[in-house]
Formats: sequence, structure tokens, C-alpha cells
Amino acid sequence: MDIPNLILLFAAAIVAGAINSVAGGGTLISFPSLLAAGVPPILANATNTAALVPGSASSAFAYREEIRAQGRLLITLFIPSVIGGVLGAIALVVTPPEIFNYIVPFLVLFATLLFAGRDLFNRLARNDAKEEKPVTWIGNLWGVTFQILVAAYGGYFGAGIGILMLASLSIMGLRNIHRMNGVKTVLAVAINGVALVVFVIEQKVVWSLAILMAAGAVIGGYGGARLAKRVNQNVVRGFVIVVGLVVSAYLFARLL
Repeated sequence: MDIPNLILLFAAAIVAGAINSVAGGGTLISFPSLLAAGVPPILANATNTAALVPGSASSAFAYREEIRAQGRLLITLFIPSVIGGVLGAIALVVTPPEIFNYIVPFLVLFATLLFAGRDLFNRLARNDAKEEKPVTWIGNLWGVTFQILVAAYGGYFGAGIGILMLASLSIMGLRNIHRMNGVKTVLAVAINGVALVVFVIEQKVVWSLAILMAAGAVIGGYGGARLAKRVNQNVVRGFVIVVGLVVSAYLFARLL
């Protein structure tokens, strides 16, 4: 790959890392950038997953206190996360490239719309005024079932899984947003981690690009975290949504 494309990917990873630290949705920047650089969609998806794992793991460490308080719930949801993540990753690697090329525009559009509607989920997830409810067996059944579906989507593509998990945790009865973010982050690491194992076994990761983008994402995430309190998150979210819609339109146009 030539130098301009490498610079593009590194810069995109910095932007994606910064956006993830401020508003989330960085995948809608990093994944299309890999496509624009000429990486085939399946390889781009696997490489993007590899680039995201270090950042997610560091975020999980930052939530370690909140995570300890939800140990039982994590155990309940961890296994379906692993199962779903493996199933989704396997589904991706067995999908014929020409079929995945047709699916990608729909996945990007779905993730963009999911991101655009995030406030609806946040109103559920951040209602601290309501008392946190104990998770019943029905709540656990819902959580396990829904988590398998979310994890399968996460292993297959993944953009927006955090939003879906926050909504599910709210339905289960959780109200403390910090604990919910901790649980969500650990489960995201599990999903992306097992998916990455499958991608590595199947040799779907372009490691030179994954390492380059992981470094950019770490830099962007650190800088974004420092600027988060001074940045208008609505502007950042609007930028991500516009980019997602433009990329979706371009990908749909390529199918015509």
C-alpha cells in the first residue's frame, strides 16, 4: 500500500479513537477508510476489529471498580457473548466476498441509524432517578437471549453493539450508567476478542494495517479523552452521522 493511503488510515484511526472517547461511533470512520484504501470488505472488517481490541481493553481497565460490583451479571452474560461472537465471526469468514459486498451498505446504514437514535437508548440507560432493580430470572433470560444476538452481530460487523447492550442492561433493571458502561465494555472486549481469534485463524487480518490503526486509535483516544469536556458532543455525533450516511449512499451507488 502506498504512503498516502497509510497516512489516510493512520489519520482515520486517530479520528475514530477520538470520536469513540467523546461520542462513540468511531467504526463508522475507520471501517470505510479501509474500504477507501482498497482493502476488501471482509479483510477490512477483520482488520478493523483487530485495531479496536486494544482500545476496548484499556477502557475496561478504567472501569475496573464498576466491573467488580457486577461480577455475577458479567458471568451470566459473558458466555453468550463468547458464543455469539464466535458464531458471528464464523458467519463472516464463510460469507462469499461477493455476497458480503452487497451486505456492507446495509450494515453501515444500520449502524448509522442506530447511532443516530442513540439518545432514545440513553434516556433509558441514564435514568438515575429510578431505583435500580434486582435482575430477575426473566431479566436474565432476556439478557442472555438478546446478548447472543448482539454478540453474533458484533462478531459479524459490530458497529453499534455498545448502544444495544446499554439498552438491554436497562431493560434488565440496571440504572447506574457507570456500572452499565463497565459491563458493556467488558462484554465488547469478549465479543471482539473471540471474533479476532477466529479472524487470526482464518488469516483475515492485515496485521500491518491493524497495528498502524491501533496506534492511531490509542493516540486519538487519549487526546479525545482530554478534550471531551471541551468538545460539543452533538457536533461530533452530527459529523459521524453525516459521514455514515454519505458512506452508505456511496456503497449503495456502487451496487447499481
